Amino acid sequence: MSRTPCTAPVPFAALLDYWLGDLDAAREEAIERHLFGCGECCADLERIAELAGGIRALLRRGEIAAAVTPAFVEALRDSGLRLREYGVPCNGSVHCTVAPDDDLLVARLQAPLAGVERLDLVTFEPGEEAPQRLTDIPFSAATGEVVLVPRVDRIRALGESTATMRLVAVEGGGERVLGEYRFLHTP
Repeated sequence: MSRTPCTAPVPFAALLDYWLGDLDAAREEAIERHLFGCGECCADLERIAELAGGIRALLRRGEIAAAVTPAFVEALRDSGLRLREYGVPCNGSVHCTVAPDDDLLVARLQAPLAGVERLDLVTFEPGEEAPQRLTDIPFSAATGEVVLVPRVDRIRALGESTATMRLVAVEGGGERVLGEYRFLHTP
């Protein structure tokens, strides 16, 4: 591997997609060819691997919430975790719970995502005065789906309650609500 500075670094997002296996075969092959000759980009990929390991550990323990890719959910499932999944149609609701043997919860929000460039998630949780906003979350326009993994420890602590989420497309100087989703939780 070369020790000279990289003149055409692979963007972080592309390295992350490579790590997650979310690239088509041609793009994956092009990045691999670059990585074989570039120490700087290999070091960046190693940092992503370390970060991914830490994030996976926190997710497995249910200590963080995240918007993730479908491939990431499959990797969690393949690692042996027990997942409880809920699909929610656009502007719909779902009755939900978490069982003692569930390792993680997965929410799959359906939305009209064609043409969306940036997507934010606004969450209104029971007991919270102000909504929480996650900006620029991952999504699949092709499948019309956003995949979320909430903090399972917080969900386990809830009594009967309703949480509401909104998907918001950020375009130009404005915003457009794409859908609202209600989670009707019972312990």
